[in-house]
Amino acid sequence: MSCSPAELKRKSDEFLSKWHACKSHPGLDGFVEFAVAVSSFTEFLDAKGLPGLHQLARAVEQQVLSQFDRWNSDPIVDAPMDDLNSQITEFSARITSFLDENTDANPERRLHQDAEVITDLLPVKKIWLLTSVPSSWKEVVTQAGYFNIQVEVCGAHYDQKPTQDPTIVLVDAKGLESTAFIVRVQALRSRFSASSIIGLQLPPEFESLKLALRVGCDFCFPVGTTQSTIMARIVKLCGSEEEPPYRVLVVEDSKTASTLIQRTLKESGVESMAISKPQEVLTTLAKFQPDLVLMDMYMPGCTGVEVTRVIRQHEEFLSTPVVYLSADTSIALQVDALRLGGDHFLTKPFNPVILNAVVRSKIERYRILRRSMFLDSLTGLLNHTTSKQRVDAAVTTAKAEQTPLCVAMIDIDHFKKVNDTYGHPMGDQVIRSMAWLLKQRLRKTDAVGRYGGEEFLVILPQADAERAHQLLDRIRIDFSEFRHPVNRTSFACTFSCGIAQLRFGLNAQSLVKQADEALYQAKHQGRNQIVGV
Repeated sequence: MSCSPAELKRKSDEFLSKWHACKSHPGLDGFVEFAVAVSSFTEFLDAKGLPGLHQLARAVEQQVLSQFDRWNSDPIVDAPMDDLNSQITEFSARITSFLDENTDANPERRLHQDAEVITDLLPVKKIWLLTSVPSSWKEVVTQAGYFNIQVEVCGAHYDQKPTQDPTIVLVDAKGLESTAFIVRVQALRSRFSASSIIGLQLPPEFESLKLALRVGCDFCFPVGTTQSTIMARIVKLCGSEEEPPYRVLVVEDSKTASTLIQRTLKESGVESMAISKPQEVLTTLAKFQPDLVLMDMYMPGCTGVEVTRVIRQHEEFLSTPVVYLSADTSIALQVDALRLGGDHFLTKPFNPVILNAVVRSKIERYRILRRSMFLDSLTGLLNHTTSKQRVDAAVTTAKAEQTPLCVAMIDIDHFKKVNDTYGHPMGDQVIRSMAWLLKQRLRKTDAVGRYGGEEFLVILPQADAERAHQLLDRIRIDFSEFRHPVNRTSFACTFSCGIAQLRFGLNAQSLVKQADEALYQAKHQGRNQIVGV
């Protein structure tokens, strides 16, 4: 769970408060406001890694949305209200039970007590593996340990274990009848609110996967899925990376309308900025860097389509989604607006639930596109170009704030031998393992990129050479102990590293060059070591 029990309780109390207000004063306005609160809470539970509670919230949300057509300004009929009240009472009880079990959770521990500002707090992640063939998963259990993930292999009496939610429950379908697998997943889903449930070794047919997902699995891996793929999912779910809040720019000349839109977005946890003059759109885009633009169709002296066409003249904003808001229901207008650079069209007065759903879905796809542009496809790290841009920004910030900055270059030793001996797929797995370790051990303020091949670039703001050396040397030692399984045996790899600290007269390019020269020196001196300059 990536939120505190106090944060979850606060969000739950807000949700219940809206429900009580809706019951006390039945009517369309109150119901719409409650529907927005339901959708917001559902999104919150999903973002915070609470899949069990998220599924329950989603069921409540579907029940609420199904009642929209039955609501008008008159009081709601009793039957739907009673059914909904019963569902929400059960949901609330599940949240209370979860909070009671997790409020006194063990505090996170620091992995290295003397790391000071370098290393974040890294709690051990605990996951369960329910399988009748533990020997098939020995490699996964061993590799997970390298990433501070403890795998507990459970037998037939898993239901008698303590109730605190593991981060992940892996359910191996091998040796289980289909019905037995379904019953097991259903029991786990009803028991655990914060655990991701992953089905393993499932039949690859559509119906089998559909049913597994329906009864509570969050992810499914059919028979034949490589264990490296499964490990990638485990490491990702156990990671601490959080998406920054969604950001929306509202271009609307009516202050009343923009205030309503911003309030609706805020209910869903979306940050926003509003401008009333379309002439300010380019400077605001550059400054605010939104994930989406909500565009009024008609403004004094300018149409929304004209504003969008100006935006699309700038390459950096070509892929930024633009959603139009207009009281005009003309089909011809909507088609023309979409053809000339828009991505969606909503009519006023808008349904706030639909507005939030459209905004969030468009931003999610936009961020996926941006990740493909800026991240390396094999490792999920920054790609070469983005890494260089991040160094430029880090140097600029360090000089302006007069704070220390280190850049490190890392290269896996004898990597060509790995490819030649074990094949390129195994070489890719070694690179992924290096990437996972770096992402897990570095701070959120640090940056790491795949600079090329088996070479990585690490940016460490607020760290001098001594502290950078401490952190990276621990990672070097841990990586050297990592066993890479292949054909019933395993092998280990090491890496060499060069560190350069920003000093007077250096720019980003020369800083990276110094780190590269230090790396070359580490290689020349025998590898598996760190050299600083």
